[in-house]
Amino acid sequence: MTSVPSTPLLDTVHIPADLKQVEDRDLPQLASELRAEMIDAVSKTGGHLGAGLGVVELTIALHKVFNTPNDRIIFDVGHQCYPHKILTGRRERIRTLRQEDGLSGFTKRGESEYDPFGAGHSSTSISAGLGMAVAADLQGSDRRVIAVIGDGAMSAGMAFEALNNAGALDARLIVILNDNDMSIAPPTGAMSAYLARLASGRTYMGMREFGKKLTAYLGKTVDRAITRAVEHARGYVTGGTMFEELGFYHIGPIDGHSFEHLLPVLRNVRDNQQGPVLIHVVTQKGKGYAPAEEAADKYHGVNKFDVITGAQAKVKPNAPSYTAVFGETLVQEGALDEKIVAITAAMPSGTGVDKFADAFPARTFDVGIAEQHAVTFAAGLACDGMKPFAALYSTFLQRAYDQVVHDVAIQKLPVRFPIDRAGFVGADGPTHAGSFDTGYLAMLPGFVVMAASDEAELKHMVRTAVSYDEGPISFRYPRGEGVGVEMPERGEILAIGKGRIVKEGTKVALLSFGTRLADCLLAAEDLEAAGLSTTVADARFAKPLDEDMIRRLAREHEVLVTIEEGSIGGFASHVLQFLAREGLIDGGLKVRPMVLPDVWMDQAKPEAMYAKAGLDRAGIVRTVFEALGTAHLTQRA
Repeated sequence: MTSVPSTPLLDTVHIPADLKQVEDRDLPQLASELRAEMIDAVSKTGGHLGAGLGVVELTIALHKVFNTPNDRIIFDVGHQCYPHKILTGRRERIRTLRQEDGLSGFTKRGESEYDPFGAGHSSTSISAGLGMAVAADLQGSDRRVIAVIGDGAMSAGMAFEALNNAGALDARLIVILNDNDMSIAPPTGAMSAYLARLASGRTYMGMREFGKKLTAYLGKTVDRAITRAVEHARGYVTGGTMFEELGFYHIGPIDGHSFEHLLPVLRNVRDNQQGPVLIHVVTQKGKGYAPAEEAADKYHGVNKFDVITGAQAKVKPNAPSYTAVFGETLVQEGALDEKIVAITAAMPSGTGVDKFADAFPARTFDVGIAEQHAVTFAAGLACDGMKPFAALYSTFLQRAYDQVVHDVAIQKLPVRFPIDRAGFVGADGPTHAGSFDTGYLAMLPGFVVMAASDEAELKHMVRTAVSYDEGPISFRYPRGEGVGVEMPERGEILAIGKGRIVKEGTKVALLSFGTRLADCLLAAEDLEAAGLSTTVADARFAKPLDEDMIRRLAREHEVLVTIEEGSIGGFASHVLQFLAREGLIDGGLKVRPMVLPDVWMDQAKPEAMYAKAGLDRAGIVRTVFEALGTAHLTQRA
């Protein structure tokens, strides 16, 4: 019978070393308390709930069995790291998750010694863990390295590259495959637990090592024969796997919510490991919280919510989100053109492709967490006359840059790139910010690069991309809602490389690329009130530039300010290159580029991040007056 401590166990666990004092029989109670703490915290902050709920027992077991922080636990992606943060000295700050000056929503090296590797993108844990395992071996350390990776992240090629390398090196690396999709039913009963314990214990590992020592003398041919014979014999009991073919000793699947299953296996591996080991653990995303268990997405990402009912706080939008506008417009265009296909890399709802999938399932492809494949797959579709839209977040498109260059751009293939999450993304912080896509795409010959200034412009750009067959084309837009402009029935086909003048003036020109246009218009009001006649222009294109419009702005104004939601090396760089080449800054034109600051900005509300970056209304006005040498400006509050 399980005893129930009179004092909450979680109150006695401040760091993982404290877990050593907790009896195994009391760990289910600790898991229950840890779940309750996490649910309460995320209900106040929002964040990634389901994944963390699924690894509560696994996280406790890992920290109890291994000697962290000397032993390294690397959580792939980091969505599931909230229980880990609570157990590693950050419980008092857990209600600052994803808030300004608070805890990151992912693991972060600078935040804690218990976070050995920062993660925001998936499928990196095995590679990083292998590097740490090899470093430990080279330094003569007995450190253990454990990489915890989800079954979804295993769909990425990088994970298999790392597995292949780890097997070839015979590295002392432990990989925990967290299967939370229930694609393989969890084993039940004492026999399955016994087999997992037996397979991870001294008998089989000793047999395998004896085979290695014997065959070192007899030769490589016999080595392979004996090793395969041992694995084959074990396969009759537990089933041979591709992981074993890659050189891993494979254990499982085992129940990831049972301490009776987890603890003996982890202890056996800790005490007997001699090469790479993969432990297949089956968990339930959203475990222990009924609303999450019943939700289709297991509450993967949530707003603030009511703990009792699970009802999430409703954010009343003033305008439709950019993502929704893209999805709905693609459906509209897809109904008129059967060649349009949509591709996503495990983010159908995040990119709006789910709407297209509902309407046209046969023309929608979710390739999993495999951005490199997504881009080249799109290239192949384009080769044979289809019109592929490879919808990816800006931050994830970075992972497929070589494919964008070699498989799309060099071959001048008309792949369309809808780029979501342009600019700051708020609570997800620097790992998910869309900072670099304008810079790394606009440098490629023949690439058309657009940015929508509002939701109506986004609709125009979707139709423009549909109609453009000369080569690759991209259009970027931010997370969140639009600005509330009137929407056209159908988007217009834009003239490639042509911007628009939104407001006419004579002294100051504000040239915006993207959704900072709204702040430019507000800044223009303040500048006009101060006696400075201001032109506001929407560039629409970073490549090709509207050279006629930029030439006019340069010749007819004293100050030209470019504003964009991207890094140094983006839109402004192309404008300045053009101005310098044309000699348009030789006559005293004051040019000021406004870009995202050259730092990694931690999470906060997007409006606060843009204010800090100086890319809001006040920052634009300040930049103009600094260019003119005027020290003070009276602005409206």
